[in-house]
Amino acid sequence: MSEFSTALMLLAVGMGTVFVILLLIIYFSQGLIKLVNKFAPDETLKPAPSVAASGSNDTIPPKIIAAITAAVGMATKGKSKVVKIEKVK
Repeated sequence: MSEFSTALMLLAVGMGTVFVILLLIIYFSQGLIKLVNKFAPDETLKPAPSVAASGSNDTIPPKIIAAITAAVGMATKGKSKVVKIEKVK
């Protein structure tokens, strides 16, 4: 019986140690992410310049370009921008 209780104690201590270490990793990495974002924010997230239709004589109306740009901005929460819009023939 003594060996069984020793095994259970080792199991509990080992699993508890792993759990605590994983929690520490999670909290320290979240803190590091917040710290880096505070002092070195991402400079690539700037408003997209106006996008013109490229290519052929068929131009895309400005209202449609604005709608596409707004939809991409909402869907990606401002992390992406429209660079080029082509009309498919």
